[in-house]
Order: sequence, then C-alpha cells, then structure tokens
Amino acid sequence: MDFSLDILAVLFLVAVAAGWIDAIAGGGGLLTIPALLLAGIPPATALATNKLQGSCGTLTAATYFIRRGAVSVKANLKPIVAIAIGSVAGGWVLQQINAEILVLFIPVLLVSIGLYFLFFAKNLDAETEPRITADRYAVTAAPAIGFYDGFFGPGTGSFMSTSLILLRGMPIRTATAHAKLFNLTSNLGALIYFIFFGQIAWVAGAAMMAGQILGAYLGAHFAFKGGAKIIRPITVIMCFAMSIKVLMSVLQG
Repeated sequence: MDFSLDILAVLFLVAVAAGWIDAIAGGGGLLTIPALLLAGIPPATALATNKLQGSCGTLTAATYFIRRGAVSVKANLKPIVAIAIGSVAGGWVLQQINAEILVLFIPVLLVSIGLYFLFFAKNLDAETEPRITADRYAVTAAPAIGFYDGFFGPGTGSFMSTSLILLRGMPIRTATAHAKLFNLTSNLGALIYFIFFGQIAWVAGAAMMAGQILGAYLGAHFAFKGGAKIIRPITVIMCFAMSIKVLMSVLQG
C-alpha cells in the first residue's frame, strides 16, 4: 500500500501518543487501530500492523524499566513462561468457541479496576505485604492473565499491574514495570504469527514503530519518575475509555 507523507506523519504522531499512554496504563490501541483504519488499511491488516507497532512500544518501555532496575527478566522467568503458555491457550480457545457473551464481562472488570484506583487504592507508591508468594502468582494469576490476552486482550496491562499491586504488594511503578515485561511476553506470540501468516502494512508500521519508540520511552520515564500521581489518573481514564469502547463494539456488532 502507498501512503502519503501527511498520512505517515499523522500515524507517527498517533503512535507517539499511544506509546506514551501504553507505557503508563495501557490502552493505546484505542488511538492506533482507528488511525490505521482511517488511513484506509483493511481491518485484518490494521490489526496485524497494530500488533507490530504496539509490540515495539512495549519492548521499549520494558527495556527502559529493566535498565533502571525496576524489573528483572531473570527473577521473573516463571511468570513469563506461564504468561506465554496462557496466551497460546487463550488464542486456541478463542478459535473453538463463541466469545460474544464473555466479552460482556470485560467492561465490568475494567470499570472495577478504574473504581479501585479512583476511590480505594491508597499509598500506591508504597510496598505492602504480599497476599501470595511469587511462585503461587506464577501458577495462578500469571497464566490467567496471559490466557485473557490471547483470548481477547483489551485492558491486559491494567489487569497485570492491578494484580501485582493487590496480590504481590508491589508499589505502582514497580507493578507497571512488571506489567510491561509481562505484556511483552504475551504479545510476542501474536506478533510472530502476524509476521509469518498475517498481512502487515510495513511502511505504515515502520512510521508507527518510530513513534512508539519515542512515546513509550517518554511514557516509561514519566511513570518511573512520577509514580502514582502520574499512573493512577491515566489508569482510571483508560479503564473507563476501554470499557466504553468494548460496550460500543458489542452494541454495534
């Protein structure tokens, strides 16, 4: 597909904004998928291209947090493997059943997370007593969230960070760093599939990858430095926005 410089510039700027949002709270696809569709890219190609550019942003944010010691790959090998397995399983189950009824539960979960951060979450910059061990998290919550990402996807980053705060007692910036690493894991399988079997708009994807790198780096920096005062309000906004988007998709379908 051929794209004018104007369209590529717009896609780059959208990706910058989406990368910034994704690095902090997730939900950048609310910006990038409509932008790709408005650029005249067919839906299947738009989804594949979105996974390409979004994974690049997630990798950038995860690398930022790793280099600053907020998260360790070595210390999280068990949940990483569990999330990868869960993601593959979720993608397989999606092909076997009608998921329309289950989709209706997603806005409820997203709104619940938004309300938790808005009204109930206190001292999010402080570490609290873990409710479960790291090993138990790796065999329960980690594969479940990986399964959800493979099965459906929206809000995965918010689910990951919230689970780490509630179950592992992590401060919000540490939970966000871990969520980026885990989200990268669950994205890689889908990205590999799209590269080999999907149709990617590589020129548009390259422009958005560049935007994602910039936006994700800035977003990770804001999250790392700002902590709860930055992450909390953006998470609330994106949870409500994603829930509205999912409901609209269901009603329109």
